[in-house]
Amino acid sequence: MNILVAGATGKTGIRVTEQLREQGHTPIALVRDSSDTSALASDVVLRKGDLTNLTADACEGCDAVIFAAGSGGSTGPEMTDKVDRDGAKDLVDIAAKAGISRFVMLSSVGADNPDPDSELAHYLQAKHDADVHLQNSGLEYAILRPVALTDDAGNRNMIFGDSVDVKAKAARGDVAAALVDAVTDPEWKNRALLMQSA
Repeated sequence: MNILVAGATGKTGIRVTEQLREQGHTPIALVRDSSDTSALASDVVLRKGDLTNLTADACEGCDAVIFAAGSGGSTGPEMTDKVDRDGAKDLVDIAAKAGISRFVMLSSVGADNPDPDSELAHYLQAKHDADVHLQNSGLEYAILRPVALTDDAGNRNMIFGDSVDVKAKAARGDVAAALVDAVTDPEWKNRALLMQSA
């Protein structure tokens, strides 16, 4: 499959593109002009695009989308809204018009019911709004809500759903594997699940 990866140059996105290639898919990395693409494999297809200003052809020729982008912890609320909320919603709308088979969203623990008193309240609300927009889009979707991320490769031993300990950790390698699986696995169809590394 041709799979558009938003956030392909991020810590999780790089792992997503690697694992897509390992499974025989063709990752198409959505990158800004200023993106550092040096960590991506030389044969990864680059597609210029900015989540704050997407064009209508962003999903052209793609079968599925993985949204693994984020504005990052050092940006303010305005950029969080532009990327994590509005950028995600725009890409969902473009994907729906393009007839994408499945849209896989990297969300976060707590995004299902954001705590207004949390330090991450604004971020979680942005993720929540994007998730709800996807769920209401008519697209076939999968939403992954990992607990706190580590930069580890992981061992693919993962726990999903109600059994997840929200205080646990999730290795980025495992998160990437779950996102890649969610593109094609029928078990993921129209589900939103918590996830941790075991």
